[in-house]
Amino acid sequence: MAIYMSKKKAKASKNVETKQPHFSDTILFKILYRIPAVIFLLILIFLWSSSTTIISGKFVHVCVSSRKLNNFYCLSAGTQPNFEIPIRVVNNTSISPNISASIKEVVDVVGDESDAIISHRVLNNDSDGEVAFAKKVVEKQLQVQRSWISSNKNSKASSSCDGRGIYVYDLPSKFSKDLVGQCGDMVPWTNFCKYFNNEAMGEPIAKLGKGWYQTHQYALELIFHTRALKHPCRVYNENEAKLFYVPFYGGLDILRWHFKNVSNDVKDTLALELVKWLENKKPWLQKSGKDHVFVLGKISWDFRRSRDASWGTRLLELDQMQNSMKLLIERQPWHINDIGVPHPTYFHPHSDDDIITWQLKIIRSNRENLVSFAGAARPGAPQNIRSILINQCNSDQSKCRFLNCTSGGCDQPEHVIELFMESEFCLQPPGDSPTRKSVFDSLVSGCIPVLFDPFTAYYQYPWHLPEDHSKYSVFIDQEEVRRGKVNVVETLMKVSQREREDIRRYIVYELLPGLVYGDSNSHFEKFQDAFSITINNLLERVSRIE
Repeated sequence: MAIYMSKKKAKASKNVETKQPHFSDTILFKILYRIPAVIFLLILIFLWSSSTTIISGKFVHVCVSSRKLNNFYCLSAGTQPNFEIPIRVVNNTSISPNISASIKEVVDVVGDESDAIISHRVLNNDSDGEVAFAKKVVEKQLQVQRSWISSNKNSKASSSCDGRGIYVYDLPSKFSKDLVGQCGDMVPWTNFCKYFNNEAMGEPIAKLGKGWYQTHQYALELIFHTRALKHPCRVYNENEAKLFYVPFYGGLDILRWHFKNVSNDVKDTLALELVKWLENKKPWLQKSGKDHVFVLGKISWDFRRSRDASWGTRLLELDQMQNSMKLLIERQPWHINDIGVPHPTYFHPHSDDDIITWQLKIIRSNRENLVSFAGAARPGAPQNIRSILINQCNSDQSKCRFLNCTSGGCDQPEHVIELFMESEFCLQPPGDSPTRKSVFDSLVSGCIPVLFDPFTAYYQYPWHLPEDHSKYSVFIDQEEVRRGKVNVVETLMKVSQREREDIRRYIVYELLPGLVYGDSNSHFEKFQDAFSITINNLLERVSRIE
């Protein structure tokens, strides 16, 4: 049952009315009575604005209200901006993924296997040591996840379903369909229902051509579910299954509560009911959920609410959820079973020809801009480098073009994609969380992403991006930018034309097909899309579980 603040206030006022006036209340009333009405009004305005500012610094649902709320390109991925995310470790201490912060101690970070990745190391506030240590831990995790990559490299080799049955649970409607049915009331500033048309791809974008849709960044759960239902290896007998897919729309479950004043118990209700439902299923009990996968269309932190916080749910903190695999658009780097998969882009090809046609178009595109940035500043997050990048970009407009998302410049996806198609490099600083959907938009447009934080992509997507990051991106340390030691535009001018062309060809011909999700009836002979790569690697992973 939802608990609304207005109800509590009403009850409190009723109690006050039954009490006799207190002496101090009388004195306070006399003082306030003497304050002119205008001054009193100014005080109220000040208090209101101050509380809004305080909340904005902590809770994204207020913070985003200060932006153009109809601007989905700039919409938060669902985190609290400028905050430290606690990472649970064995001895109940915690560290933050903000590796510039002080990391005191990390104890027994253990993977799915029995071997400890690293244990009992104290860093003694050595900043360089902290960064190196944090990276080493994450890289160990990624090595394990890369070891699960399937040897099947083409669609035909992956089409055999012998011993590769996929069972899709038929969940009660409250875990999926009913959530979609709340699309009209999910967020206060728009009707989400339009994004769920065309099997969650959204409305077509005619200007960009065949296969382009106004896909929302949180549509992954529905897109994946639709594809899984039509997978040739789907089985209807659970005894024939190798992989079990639980189509819970956990991201939509979270999204509907982001902007409503409800208790944590209400937010956790559906997650707890799902776990209870699974515990009555034989396949779940047989291997304690190890051969089960969840696809969650928001970032990991949204499902890992700390006990004293109010943001998100505790779905991924539940003990019963620790063994299963979780596919997310942003993984929690210290959890081995959190696996990052690409954000949905606007491009959903149907066939090999659709991909080839697009590849030829963007490889031949006339790139008039050396650098571009589509985004918005983060005035409430002083450590964010976006304002610095915007200033550097605007100072040399002959080489850098800034598309301001706060003024509605990014409302139309075609404006963003066309900008990226006309640019050599696309700046991709962190936003409210490390990752950005825009990274994948730039890659699909043939624009070389410039990254400033390794957690934006390098430590996120081991199945879809190569270990050698220099093949597809340029990295500039955000600390160097923050300290004024680097001018990004000048740095990128030093990258030779030959280097740019080599990187772009790798992006377009090697990476692009595996970064996009084909439409629900897609058929590929030459390529594997993001969905096929993910399914094949999941099957490889569960084949090693005994």
